[in-house]
Amino acid sequence: MVRQRNDTRAEIRAVALELFAEKGFGKTSLREIADRLGITKAALYYHFPAKTDLLRELVQPLLDDVAALLDAAERADERDPRAFLGDYFDAISRNRTVFMVLLNDIGTLEELGLVTEIFAWRGRVHGVLLGPDPTAVDEVRATVATGGLQDAAILAADPSPEVRQAAVEAACRALSS
Repeated sequence: MVRQRNDTRAEIRAVALELFAEKGFGKTSLREIADRLGITKAALYYHFPAKTDLLRELVQPLLDDVAALLDAAERADERDPRAFLGDYFDAISRNRTVFMVLLNDIGTLEELGLVTEIFAWRGRVHGVLLGPDPTAVDEVRATVATGGLQDAAILAADPSPEVRQAAVEAACRALSS
């Protein structure tokens, strides 16, 4: 890769994300990232002392995006599940490549210590959708609704408004059936 910008850190993130998505986190070496960038491995280590540090920085926008969405939804006086599901779809869609990297190499979730955080995130999403004291059946419906919505956001390479609407409608039906 011919370097054209001065933001080496951003270039490293972009190339790493591309390689992690293509080959997986575990199968991508820091040497490959450095080679693709045309920098030394030492220069890469200057910016990211470990491959997990690089992945953490790639994952952080996803975590921040969803946390901000959940914080706003939990603070709202009234909860609109349809609007929340649309916003959730958008957050996942914006971060779909990072999400795919995590799902394609599920061990990375554990390596980054994110398993507990992901379960807490799911609990918060269900809390927004179901309120306090949901039944086991409600929890199952919310799992199907949000899991399907996430999959639609991740698998749609360029989600159109129609795809978004169909995913939100299906999630709402799953919640209310």
